[in-house]
Amino acid sequence: MPVLTTDAESETGIPKSLSNEPPSETMEEIEHTCPQPRLTLTAPAPFADEVSCQCQAPHEKLTIAQARLGTPVDRPVRVYADGIFDLFHSGHARALMQAKTLFPNSYLLVGVCSDDLTHKFKGFTVMNEAERYEALRHCRYVDEVIRDAPWTLTPEFLEKHKIDFVAHDDIPYSSAGSDDVYKHIKEAGMFVPTQRTEGISTSDIITRIVRDYDVYARRNLQRGYTAKELNVSFINEKKYRFQNQVDKMKEKVKNVEERSKEFVNRVEEKSHDLIQKWEEKSREFIGNFLELFGPDGAWWKQMFQERSSRMLQALSPKQSPVSSPTRSRSPSRSPSPTFSWLPVKTSPPSSPKAASASISSLSEGDEDEK
Repeated sequence: MPVLTTDAESETGIPKSLSNEPPSETMEEIEHTCPQPRLTLTAPAPFADEVSCQCQAPHEKLTIAQARLGTPVDRPVRVYADGIFDLFHSGHARALMQAKTLFPNSYLLVGVCSDDLTHKFKGFTVMNEAERYEALRHCRYVDEVIRDAPWTLTPEFLEKHKIDFVAHDDIPYSSAGSDDVYKHIKEAGMFVPTQRTEGISTSDIITRIVRDYDVYARRNLQRGYTAKELNVSFINEKKYRFQNQVDKMKEKVKNVEERSKEFVNRVEEKSHDLIQKWEEKSREFIGNFLELFGPDGAWWKQMFQERSSRMLQALSPKQSPVSSPTRSRSPSRSPSPTFSWLPVKTSPPSSPKAASASISSLSEGDEDEK
């Protein structure tokens, strides 16, 4: 690492504080006792009046190129960034991150203007100065916070805090009767630009609040704030409370509609499941039926024939026994012929002559009985 000396420049025009030449034997080296950048974030950043830089070693003026090459560990580059930092947001944090990482060995000091200066040159703030100081102390990129920072940087202020460079966005900042309050810093070669974050700023946030004022007023009334605390008139308070009741009713109706939709969807899903299961069961039943009875109905024909034969047998009368005793003739009456009520199977005659013979035999039998 280069060794810092008290000589202003070397023969090559480069400050000896950044040269590799050994220090002069006649000059006694003075060690730097500058505050070091925070390495562990176990506590918020200190205030400047608590850890002011009491280093007795001379702080030679550095160029941006020299600072980017790196400085000794005991001599960090002291970078200063100032602002109002009202409603501290990601745009502020990103600007401070850029200021912190401009050089390899940086110590970031952040100046915060007081309420009096801010209200005088810029306007009313949402957060008071104490709140804004505390917000900066808890940013990880900040090493030191300077309270009641000046609106315009003076040589005395820069010398007091041993500031090497000032970091801010490059847009000219017109205020306090000046077209650019950083003009003299830029001319001295101590200005290092940072980039603004588009889409986020304190003015944008305030604009959103003003635009949606009714919404926030109603919300805070609902949370328990009084109309006096919100600077709301009696009529507006009643209007906001009525609107809150209407919103509650709308929310209930919306919840009922959502629940009914969920119920209908569940019923529809279940109906689809039931229909699908029914179709599966019906296919299974038809398949089992066809497998059991056959597709051509042969089983049914066989079953019908068996049933028909059983019914015919049940309807036909039973034959009398052959060995049944003959009825005895009464003595007073002539014997009556015995008739058989069962049908007698006769074979059909084989020819007309046989048929006539059978008829004549029947007639002769009748005559004999007479």
